[in-house]
Amino acid sequence: MATSESPLIGAGTSGEPAGQVVRPTRTFARSLRIQAERLGRHLLLCLVGVFFAFPFVWLLSSSFKTPVQIFIFPPQWWPSPISWQNYPIAFGEMKFARYFLNTLAIAVPAVVGTLLSSSMPAYAFARLRWPGRDAVFVLILGTMMLPWVVTLIPIYILFFRLGWVGTYLPLIVPHFFGSAFYIFLLRQFFLTIPKELSEAAKIDGCNELRIFAQMILPLARPALATTVLLTFLSSYNDFMGPLIYLTKEQSYTLSLSIVSFVGFNIQKWELLMAASVMYCIPNIVLYFLAQKQFVRGIATTGLKG
Repeated sequence: MATSESPLIGAGTSGEPAGQVVRPTRTFARSLRIQAERLGRHLLLCLVGVFFAFPFVWLLSSSFKTPVQIFIFPPQWWPSPISWQNYPIAFGEMKFARYFLNTLAIAVPAVVGTLLSSSMPAYAFARLRWPGRDAVFVLILGTMMLPWVVTLIPIYILFFRLGWVGTYLPLIVPHFFGSAFYIFLLRQFFLTIPKELSEAAKIDGCNELRIFAQMILPLARPALATTVLLTFLSSYNDFMGPLIYLTKEQSYTLSLSIVSFVGFNIQKWELLMAASVMYCIPNIVLYFLAQKQFVRGIATTGLKG
């Protein structure tokens, strides 16, 4: 005689084994709890995102305002009327085009130098075996513990005696001698690439240089993209280096020019906001173009020690 619990037992059409009790109520409750936790995490991330986006939204809004609208209370989020002329005026007074090209003249060679000088040692530390390899790697990592102020004066004296002060060479040449951080970053990524690929290439007659150039580097695109992005942003936003080594105003970078612009236009806040937005645009564009590779490179680096 059938009971009220018979649909939950055994020989139904659901394919469950005979005698096994199906508990849809618990399954539904567990699924509901998981969805609620996921929704809570998304809400928390949205709140954090709004908190961090608030300064930039205010900066962008203020760049289209008049001086009166900036200081009005309560704050006016959407400028009315929109002051479009702030950007052309700031672009001209800041000499944005010249200083942007000056910045690229430093940042692009710095990226090339970092890729060349960091990827090769990283490959040697990750894929080759030679006496003292681990000791040398620890020594290189130890250089990261030195504060930059400790080496500032000796390096300045060196560049001064070479006659490089006042040129871009002190801001470019050091990138061709490797960076401990990027060597570590690339080494950790190279360790995640199976060694069987290199062994198969050696059987086919490839030497180490060919394996490095034609096999390892294409597989390491996420880590290389991360290196490019971080190096470019570091050079683009560098302030102390240009301040110390550049002596002529026509060779200034954007970071120096915007500080000078602040000094000359301290009362023109709308122009300062427009200049700051223009300064941030290359960073934002580059990040969104390389976002996928950057996240993948950070996520997969350090899986092996």
